[in-house]
Amino acid sequence: MRAGAIIVAGGSGTRMGRPKQFLPLAGSTVVEWSLRCFIGMPEIGAVSLALGPEALAAHGGRLRAGKVRVVAAGATRMGSVRNAFAALPSDLDAVAVHDGARSMITPEIARAVLAEATRSGAAVAAVPVKDTLKRAPRGAMTVSETPDRAQFWAAQTPQCYRYEVLKEALERFRDDADATDESQLVERCGRSVALVASSYENFKITTPEDMVMAEAILAARAGARETKVGFGFDIHRLVAGRELWLGGVKIPHDKGLLGHSDGDAVLHAACDAVLGALGLGEIGMAFPPSDPKFKGLASREIVAHVIETAQRAGGEIVHLDVTLIAEEPKLKPHYEALKNSVAEIFRLPTARVSLKAKTHEGLDSIGRGEAISCHAVATVRAR
Repeated sequence: MRAGAIIVAGGSGTRMGRPKQFLPLAGSTVVEWSLRCFIGMPEIGAVSLALGPEALAAHGGRLRAGKVRVVAAGATRMGSVRNAFAALPSDLDAVAVHDGARSMITPEIARAVLAEATRSGAAVAAVPVKDTLKRAPRGAMTVSETPDRAQFWAAQTPQCYRYEVLKEALERFRDDADATDESQLVERCGRSVALVASSYENFKITTPEDMVMAEAILAARAGARETKVGFGFDIHRLVAGRELWLGGVKIPHDKGLLGHSDGDAVLHAACDAVLGALGLGEIGMAFPPSDPKFKGLASREIVAHVIETAQRAGGEIVHLDVTLIAEEPKLKPHYEALKNSVAEIFRLPTARVSLKAKTHEGLDSIGRGEAISCHAVATVRAR
């Protein structure tokens, strides 16, 4: 199965009192927990993330990498889904639509709903309603009926569809702005929608109290993981006629690092540290310098590949500690920019990145200003 995912994260957060998608949550942000689930699934070939205008400007650049395409959210949920669907490849077998605020989604739930959608055409993650339901006339506060709760399910996401099923529903009801989920449109096309039993942990973060519960759930899951540490090292020759890229930042200098890619020793060392923590080799295995198609490659692309590889292996990057060794240029004036850039590229809060530089006291090729090297240590949590 080749599937795609749509993550809808364009809401205004009315009940939260502010947009919730990028609120900090267990060392990441609300929407990035949802994002990493689908990025880490091998069967997901493309992820389309719909963001509101402010979030798009602030975060779109750093999240747009690897599998992830970032699009502008629409005025309604359906508008966001349509924009995101249009950005997906047309050769997919199935598409999962997920709320960015359901941060506790697991690959197991997403995989089960996708499998059922592939079989039957449309499927929705859901849980049986636990509370007794009371019906009251609109605007009234008196009970008119107590329906049998056994026949009710609370719909969640992902809601998954064969590609052509979702395409038909979105096209037939292109002017519908009131549907609160896509399955309503699929039902109106005359199709049945299957229910797939989900977990009560897969709730949508809506109120401040939900943040507390989500933090507790994610912390409990993290406690069941093993902490691993990896080390990375890289060194490149300084030569005239090349731009100097370190940590994704272009540093003013009359020389740059010689390499098959852009020669960014910081990102290369950090990537090898992450892969090393998980026993997954080093970046040269995926980006061999002998392959001409990688010539001049921006190292941001290498990082995106490493993040996806780590997530597929069940790994979560917790902290990066980077030490540059260079006689020239002087790097202290660039510390803040370098740290912020590494944090952004690796999708980490800045508090989880340490970056500093040392000279080589005039010793050997680095001390003579002929090369720059970098050491990196990555702390990774893994299943």
